[in-house]
Amino acid sequence: MLYKKVKMIEEEISIIGVGCWNFGGDWDSTDDKKSIDIIHKAIDLGINFFDVAPVYGWGHSEKVLGMALKKGHLRDKVLIASKGGLLWNDAHETTNNLSKESLMKEIDQTLTRLQTDHIDIYQMHWPDPDVPLEETAEALEEIKRAGKIRYVGLSNFSQADVEKMMKLTQVHCQQSLYNMLERNTTSYHGIPLDYRTEEEVLPAVRKHGQAFLPYSPLFQGLLAGKFHTGITFSRNDIRNENPKLVGPQFEQYFEAGEKLKSLADEYGKPMNEIALNWLRQKPEVTSIIGGASSIQQLEQNIHCLTWDIDDEMMGKISEIIAPFENL
Repeated sequence: MLYKKVKMIEEEISIIGVGCWNFGGDWDSTDDKKSIDIIHKAIDLGINFFDVAPVYGWGHSEKVLGMALKKGHLRDKVLIASKGGLLWNDAHETTNNLSKESLMKEIDQTLTRLQTDHIDIYQMHWPDPDVPLEETAEALEEIKRAGKIRYVGLSNFSQADVEKMMKLTQVHCQQSLYNMLERNTTSYHGIPLDYRTEEEVLPAVRKHGQAFLPYSPLFQGLLAGKFHTGITFSRNDIRNENPKLVGPQFEQYFEAGEKLKSLADEYGKPMNEIALNWLRQKPEVTSIIGGASSIQQLEQNIHCLTWDIDDEMMGKISEIIAPFENL
């Protein structure tokens, strides 16, 4: 396993991490036992970074990760990054809430679900325009002084708000949408994004020495080469809510995916490894938080560490993905 060290965080972080969204049951083909086996196998293989959030599975992803770490007495072997500020009701309708009152409650709920006394990186999941950044920063400072979190991260924030928050509290980490086909994209699951990853976020994390965690590195499976014409998800699969995968936009992304798959076949490399290596070879990327629904997928993700994309292949990739630079 390869690890990376950044200025703002003391520990080395595994370049391949595990995104825990699918452990919550929001995606097809998941169950708790299989999820726990994946977590244990990941740690055995040297992965030390797990990214989760309360909203994943409506609290269930955090519970599964907590059960897995408790079962193996493995808490001290990993870094946990969870999130705050995204609430939901019984109908699973979400609202952003970065108020001090809410965050003080949320962190305790997260710690209970994870069965731990602290998390390593506490990320504000989405901006909340109704709460001043000063109030959010005050809450984070208080939570940090209580020993419940070690580092602060911002997810999906504009760089203007990141810079403002940095004057109020230390910001150790940024997380944003980033993969070969979503480089400076303007939306995620139909939600507008007030940042451009390649143009704004990458220069910022490089400047400040922050960790950078790209999410959706495999475009929810499209860049793993698993999709086909006419693909459908089960009614309960949350990918149905991504208009880029089920709506009229899908065709252009699917076409690019097919071109990348042909390139992968030409070089005799798995498509998922090309997508992960494209990210890994970006100097700003700290840990790639890819999901895995089986141990085999986990091992396939890790295998990308055994080779690099050369200049020739990188040039061909760049030609295919060029139309998506600002899409």
